[in-house]
Amino acid sequence: MTTRPVPLRDDCFALPPGVHWTPVDEALDRLRRGLAPVTGAETVVLGDAFGRVLVEDVAARRSSPPGANAAVDGWGFAHASLPEGGTLPVEPGRSAAGAPLGRAVRPGRAVRILTGALLPEGVDTVVLQEDAQVRGELVALGGSVKRGANTRLAGEDVEAGALALPAGRTLGAPDLALLASVGVPRVTVRERLRVGVLSTGDEIAEPGETLDPARTYDANRPMLLSVLRRWGFHALDLGGVPDDRPALAARLDGAGVHAVLTSGGASAGEEDHVSALLAAEGRVETWRIAVKPGRPLALGLWRGTPVFGLPGNPVAALVCTLVFARPALSVLAGAGWVEPQGFELPAAFAKRKKAGRREFLRARVRDGRAEVFASEGSGRVSGLSWAEGLVELADGPRDVAPGDPVRFLPYGAFGL
Repeated sequence: MTTRPVPLRDDCFALPPGVHWTPVDEALDRLRRGLAPVTGAETVVLGDAFGRVLVEDVAARRSSPPGANAAVDGWGFAHASLPEGGTLPVEPGRSAAGAPLGRAVRPGRAVRILTGALLPEGVDTVVLQEDAQVRGELVALGGSVKRGANTRLAGEDVEAGALALPAGRTLGAPDLALLASVGVPRVTVRERLRVGVLSTGDEIAEPGETLDPARTYDANRPMLLSVLRRWGFHALDLGGVPDDRPALAARLDGAGVHAVLTSGGASAGEEDHVSALLAAEGRVETWRIAVKPGRPLALGLWRGTPVFGLPGNPVAALVCTLVFARPALSVLAGAGWVEPQGFELPAAFAKRKKAGRREFLRARVRDGRAEVFASEGSGRVSGLSWAEGLVELADGPRDVAPGDPVRFLPYGAFGL
């Protein structure tokens, strides 16, 4: 099965006239409303479905469990036939998983039954073997026993025909176990989103390539490629391009991807060639977002392919990728909008924040409190490695004192 997605509108990134600084929530809302899936669909066997996004709802092909069965090793019987004193004659044979008894158990008798075995006709209750004593042809079932004890009902987990998983679900290992348990051998999923990563700038060099202090080692590409792979996308390394518009256009033309993340050249300066190229030959909106670190974010279309122009600074590039690119790429991949789930912790720091922008501080948790990196300088890449997540400070003014509650977003909340 193959489907064609609806193409993105040319104005999907457009801001209303007169907007100069875009609040974070407004930027996220506009991304959410302007984007749609861009990937086609294919059918794959269950073993190849990990990390893929379901195109359609999946219903259970049979119930789980398919039949009533024993939850423990023990003795099965009809609860209504249990006499005063709890001693029953033994029914010959046994019921085991995959090898049921194959006949009804006579009223007033108990049969040996093992975990997972189908309950024979005439059995509705099981007593744990440790709670029973066998005396020749009799079994004494100690203690009070409730009807239906230690049994599983047919379909008590999922009934045949019921929804197993909804469209848009990104399949993890537990999901594959669920689908297998209800008899689903293959699923229709989205193609993996292909995302290219491109670094721009004359100053960019490969790590270790040169000792020239005028050159900057490219920290963004390995970082962003690994993030995209962690999210289950097909990440393609598009390399680095100097400040040359024809070279940049050629690299974008040959990318063969559903979306592109670029770093550097996203603002409005004379060497910001990503924004300039998209403005001249594609479509671009340069969003100045009220966020620290970050601010310039160029969002555009190149020959119909979404381009996310990230800041060149690695700290800002990662924050913008986590906060803005992650939910946007999730929509493009067909998985829907995703938001990080944070939680409040007492601060282990003091900070005075002015109004007008949202701030994300590199942070980690020690002794139940949120510590922040010693420097807020966006050039301090070591802080990304030091951190275990981000502390998010809302748009308004804030004076944070040690012990005050702050919102901590672990890297895991962003799928890392």
